[in-house]
Amino acid sequence: MPLSGLKVIEFGGLGPGPFVGLILADNGASVVRIDRPVAPSSDILCRGKESAAINPKIPSGKAALTKLVASADILIDPFRPGVMERLGLGPEVFLGDGTSPGLNQKLIYARMVGFPRTGPYKDMAGHDINFLALSGVLSILPGSPDKPSFPMNLLGDFAGGGLACTLGILLALIERGKSASGQVVDADMVRIFSVRTSQKEFSLPKVSGTRYLSSFPLLGLLSRSPNMSGTRGSRLLDGGAPFYNIYTCKDGLWMSVGCLEPEFFKVFLEGFVKAVPAGFNFDGWTPTLDVHSDRDEWPKLREYLTRGLATRERDYWAGVFHETDACALPVLTTEEAAALDSSTSPFPVPHPRITALRSENPRAVGLDSLSLRPGQHTLEILSKLGLCATQLEEMEGEGAIGFAKARDSKL
Repeated sequence: MPLSGLKVIEFGGLGPGPFVGLILADNGASVVRIDRPVAPSSDILCRGKESAAINPKIPSGKAALTKLVASADILIDPFRPGVMERLGLGPEVFLGDGTSPGLNQKLIYARMVGFPRTGPYKDMAGHDINFLALSGVLSILPGSPDKPSFPMNLLGDFAGGGLACTLGILLALIERGKSASGQVVDADMVRIFSVRTSQKEFSLPKVSGTRYLSSFPLLGLLSRSPNMSGTRGSRLLDGGAPFYNIYTCKDGLWMSVGCLEPEFFKVFLEGFVKAVPAGFNFDGWTPTLDVHSDRDEWPKLREYLTRGLATRERDYWAGVFHETDACALPVLTTEEAAALDSSTSPFPVPHPRITALRSENPRAVGLDSLSLRPGQHTLEILSKLGLCATQLEEMEGEGAIGFAKARDSKL
């Protein structure tokens, strides 16, 4: 596996942080999640990880954590700005502060927060919808005429946050291979990563990960691209074009229509006109191929398609356009989509796969891989650090560590 041999310390947090750890674990890294003793976890992005329950606010717990991080390759910090520093586990402890060497000068210290570490929002709470709002991206997303909609918490949290942070870690690993120096990776959902070594800081554009991810539509607006002309809801890709939209069928299920190019629209329209019931009539009007480029006719075409697609069930239309270039496909349920996945698993499997991994089986996925009890591996992890049974007993008594199950009889 590409990341085999890398040790990752992931401080337990919400979705984006665990997602970074999941990607690293799926590609071979050894990932230890740090949980709080006697605290439940709702994290389901646990595949391939271990858990140690350690309280950094207790001196013996902090010492154990410091030792763990000092021997790690990557640290994932999902907390608000300043939390790790107040715990005495900030990047300067390990990478150095310019005046004294740190404990682990090869550490990749990855930090991910919603808002920038400086400025008016640095101490505020927020979630995906707020990050989208401040990035400017929410204002251009489709929705109803009176307000935009949002794609759950995928765009800010997991794409602009988790994936951006993972990219930053991989770039930092490449840089470490050249310079032998550890890096700080800042992946903020309302500001993309910057990189700092123990020697100097590389100043990168301080724009949000969400905005960087949305480069295509944002640059389209700035350059006045025809695809982004008009107001929200009237543009080519946000529901304005009737040939790039979702339609409800007779059975209440949906078809996606995306025939943007004239040649694909031709295939779609010819198949559609032949497939509607013989008695279907739209005030005597049948669209021609010219309607594709005639925006004045788009409202009429939208109504025509809305009525026509509602005359048949979704699976009927799926059959009409199957294996054609009409760019019209059924909107599948999650169960239907899982059945078509080549992995035959209802669970999302690691992706992408590189050539070197094609002969390897991906990590097992299933219900068992979702659960990771806080402290499930505390004993094994701390024993590898050289802590003896007596020390572990004392630490447990102090509340510095916790175990998810009855301790081994050796204790």
